[in-house]
Order: sequence, then structure tokens, then C-alpha cells
Amino acid sequence: MDADVTDSAGTPADPDHPAGDTPQGRSQEEPGAKEPGAKGPESEEPRSKDSKDPKEEPAPEGGAPRDEAPDADAPQDSGTPQGSGGAGVQTWADHPKDGSASRRKRPWLRWAALGASFLVLVSAGAGWWLYKKLDGNITTDTSAAAELKVYEKERPTPVVMDAQNILLIGSDSRAGENSEYGRDDGGSQRSDTTILLHLAADRKSATAVSLPRDLMVEIPSCRTGDGEETRKRFAQFNSAFELGGTACTIRTVERMTGIRIDHHMVVDFNGFKEMVDAVDGVEICLPKPIDDKDAHLDLPAGRQTLNGEEALGYVRARKTLGDGSDTERMERQQQFLGALVNKMQSNGVLLNPTRLYPVLDAATKSLTTDPGLDSLRDLYDLVRSMRDVPTEQVQFLTVPRQPYRLDRNRDELVEPDAGELFKQLREDKPVAVVPADELKDGEGNGEGDGGGDDGKPDGTGSESPTPTPTYSGSSAADDLCEQ
Repeated sequence: MDADVTDSAGTPADPDHPAGDTPQGRSQEEPGAKEPGAKGPESEEPRSKDSKDPKEEPAPEGGAPRDEAPDADAPQDSGTPQGSGGAGVQTWADHPKDGSASRRKRPWLRWAALGASFLVLVSAGAGWWLYKKLDGNITTDTSAAAELKVYEKERPTPVVMDAQNILLIGSDSRAGENSEYGRDDGGSQRSDTTILLHLAADRKSATAVSLPRDLMVEIPSCRTGDGEETRKRFAQFNSAFELGGTACTIRTVERMTGIRIDHHMVVDFNGFKEMVDAVDGVEICLPKPIDDKDAHLDLPAGRQTLNGEEALGYVRARKTLGDGSDTERMERQQQFLGALVNKMQSNGVLLNPTRLYPVLDAATKSLTTDPGLDSLRDLYDLVRSMRDVPTEQVQFLTVPRQPYRLDRNRDELVEPDAGELFKQLREDKPVAVVPADELKDGEGNGEGDGGGDDGKPDGTGSESPTPTPTYSGSSAADDLCEQ
């Protein structure tokens, strides 16, 4: 009896369940687990009897009844302790080798994931740092925006909402790094070059109109940097920038053209040089050699690539090149800008981040703009909208002008030709440009009423009911060596 009690899995204190009758005994499970027929329907009847009254069928002497009890309880294998050898029962503990191999692989996976995460974070951090650097390079001209807001009621109303008109101003300041290009008289600014850039609403064309600095125009009353207010005057165009800064220049252009200026950019000498160097120079073609000591230029005739310093001297030289007029200098500037645009598009600069970054860095470091274009994202959106414009549709021309009747060293607008050009741009209508010699040929054949170096339009004698005015100029697709 002592042995039976010790062998039993039941509770010793329970007199109704003697030690050999308990079906959950360890010594009884092993034989039962080996008989596959123990899970038949007949096996449930003995179990039900035992559960009701285990005393109804006392266990006879011998081991046969004890062998049947585990068979009746075979369906309860789910309660069998792990590792007991129950039929078909497998757990992770039953496969220590597989588990060990899996645990050995997991550290490598974790390290790979950690390394990938680190690279992503480093890349994102570097990208964010570059973005903030370029973004921080840009100077915001809040004073011009505030000044223009004061005179909002007198400004033109936009006619075509999706078109963009941007005033590009080349600063002639000698302050800071620009002092090597002339005497620094306190850092005063002059608008050495002013271009009205019109981007068509469909972004299929861009027209850049040069405004001569010697053009005689009506300059409105403007506020100076020290809060003084200038008087309204009829004076040389670039004096507006010197007297009242960007806001005064914008108001002067708007009054002259009737075109609403949406944005403005001011670029100084140093920025222009660095942009040219960032694209590895710009190719031009010289009909004659240049030896200009003032512009630090000594170049042979023919096709060649100019670096930043040479390019700056080329677009600014005036007295020793050609006839020494500002008109010819503007033509050189237009041709060079066309070559620069062509270089950026043909070499994929605008689509290659590694090549675009140096250009953006050079441009943003010397760029002052209105709050609407003072972020890298704003500039990127602007460049992206222009990158699909065909180079032959990036056109350059000078506003129709002629020598001023009271001073041959100054210019005045040619009317109604200038007014017609401004109307075309204001209403976002097409404008065509051709080289000056082609315009002269058309004039000689009686095909138009304008032409020549004064920039007058051609095409008004066309049979078309709505002729496209044609002006003397060039496009970014022109090859100067083939002309």
C-alpha cells in the first residue's frame, strides 16, 4: 500500500481516489501513448464511469485494468508535460539545435538593420545640413517688400495669373569682395544690368528683356535708406536703384511697362563669377581678339571657354570692345546668358544633384531676393518650372530704344514699338526674336517696318490678322560661331 500511494499522481489525502485508479499517473501514461487505438469512441465510456463513481469497478488484481486506464485518457495528451514523449507533440523545447541556430543568426540581422538605420540617419542628416546651408545663404529683402506694400494701390494688376515676371538686377556695388572691381565709395549700389524676365504661363517659353541703364525714364518719388523721400524726376534709369534701392527700381519698371513684377533678384559680381566656375566655364565665340587691360581680358579670336573671372570681364567691358556703347555690351550679356543656360541644360546640371549643388551654392551666397523667393524650395520650384523650356524658346532682346534727342549719350524708348512689346508680355502673348542682320534683310524686302540694332519690331506688315511681333535678339540655342 505504501508503494501504491507513492506511485499515485492523485492527491494522497483523497480517500475516493486510491493510488492505482488515477488515470493521470506517470507510470500509466507511457504504455497508453503507444496504442493508437486508444482514441476511439469506446474509450470514452470507461472514463465516464470512472468520473461518476470510480468505486463501481474496483480494480482486480493484475495489471490489465491499469493498462486500459491510460488508453481512456489518451485524448488528454494536451495536458502532458513538455518532453514527456506524448505522441505528435512538438515545441521549441523539443528542438534545441534549431533554436540555437536561430539565436546565432539573429545578432547579424540586428546589426544589419542597425547599420542600415544608421546610414539612413546619416544621409538624412547630411541632406538636411546641405539644405539648411543653401537656404541660409539667401538674403531676404524685407525692406523692398514693405516699401512696395505702401504703394500697392498704384501698382499694376496682374493680367495672366500663372505667368511670372521677375526683375533681375546686377548690382554694381564695390563693397566687400567686389571692391577689387573699382573704388568703394561707401558701398553704394548701382544697377549695372537690369533684365525683365517673363515666364509664360504654360512654361513653354521665357523672354528676357534688357533695360538699358542709360534709358531716360520717369522715376517716381521713392524712400531712401535713411528714411528720406526723393522727388519725382525724369532721369537715367539706373539712378532709381542708387537713390531708392530695389523697390524704387521695381516701381519705375512697373510704371514704364504696365507689367506687375512678381519677384526680384539682386546678384553681385562675385556670385556671377562663382556660378560660371561651378559649371566649369561657358563657351563663347569671339569674332576678334580682345586685349582689354581695364577688364583684365586677353583673349584670342574663335571658340573658347571662359572661366568666372574672364566671363565677368567679358560681360562688363564697354569702352574697348566694339563701338563702346552700352547697346553692344547688352548684346554680349544676352549672348553669354544664353550660352550659360545652354550649358546648364545640355550638360544635365539641372537634373544632376551633384552638379547642381555648386551652382546653387554660388548663386544663393550672392543672392538677395524678395520673401516669395527667399527659400531653397522656392528657387527649386522656379528652376524646375523652367528646365523643360526648349533652348530656342529662351529668348533675349533689348527694349526698343534710340539715342535720346537731347543727349546722344542717353537712350529713350521707341514708340509705339516698346509699348507693343510690353503689351505682348503683359498679356502673355508670343514674341519672336531673330538676329539683327535677318531683321535688316526683312526690312530691305519690305516685310516689316522695323529692324536693325535699335531693337524695333518686325512683322507688322505680315498678312496674318494677328502677327507675332519680331524683334532683334538671340536665343539660348544660337551658336555664335556659326553666325
